Amino acid sequence: MKKPVAKNYIEPDVLLVHKPKGISSFDVIRKIRPILGTRKIGHAGTLDPLASGLMILGINSGTKKLTNYLKLPKTYIAEILIGTSTVGGDLEGEIIEQVFVDKNEVRSDEIEHQVLSMKGSHMLQVPLYSAIKVEGKPLYDYARENKQPPYIPEKEMNILHIQMLDSYRKGTGHVVKVRLEVSSGTYIRTLGEEFGRRVGYPATLQNLYRVKIADFRDSDAYRFPETKGHYPGFVRAIMNMLFGKKK
Repeated sequence: MKKPVAKNYIEPDVLLVHKPKGISSFDVIRKIRPILGTRKIGHAGTLDPLASGLMILGINSGTKKLTNYLKLPKTYIAEILIGTSTVGGDLEGEIIEQVFVDKNEVRSDEIEHQVLSMKGSHMLQVPLYSAIKVEGKPLYDYARENKQPPYIPEKEMNILHIQMLDSYRKGTGHVVKVRLEVSSGTYIRTLGEEFGRRVGYPATLQNLYRVKIADFRDSDAYRFPETKGHYPGFVRAIMNMLFGKKK
């Protein structure tokens, strides 16, 4: 198993790691522990399983330095699917509304105008599937128990820069791809839903990639070796059994 190299480290005990799509942030820590030979590892901010991209990990004494990295701005590339809304604000959640998007109502020039208008500060409700506590209980616990929380807190979310990268049809819906830099603690899922409201449709995140945390880039992060499937080996074994040389 390959180990991290010098360019993967911010400090000798602070590591940049790329989180693949489809696993949790804690899975990243579980995977890196045997590679580094230690259990004392923390992180400076999570990513949802749907998302991929940069995480900052503290190793051993580096766990005490993570507060230095928690409040840094973050840059993402987000794909917003217009025409669909889900429970959690991304495609992992159960679909709660799906409508046909009229292509005449989502022309690229108008979409870009709405994208650029998102720059600035927004007071928005946090996602139901989040760790924010209400009366001492995380919101995601209410969601998992299918219970309505007493209230859903609002939070200031600040878009520092935003740029439209692409806009295209997808089935009966439409996808808008944007690059945005946001202040710490901003929920991109919530911004995706807000963008949908601005164009008059339900919306949810289709994909999310964290490109940077401040000036630290995902391109410098350690990447786990790709796990090769066992199927080809299994096929070879069967072929050898059937057609291999006889002793």
